[in-house]
Amino acid sequence: MMSLPFLGLFAALIFVSVGHRRLAILCWLTSMVILLVLFRGHAADTLRMIL
Repeated sequence: MMSLPFLGLFAALIFVSVGHRRLAILCWLTSMVILLVLFRGHAADTLRMIL
């Protein structure tokens, strides 16, 4: 799952280099939303520690 934002950012970099600005912005925004969703799930997860 964590690879999805990085693949989206890589696609945005490719779109910028080709000259498709709107697609690059769309990929960047989508990657940021995915990162926020993944962070929310990670931050709300309880720690299972056995001491």
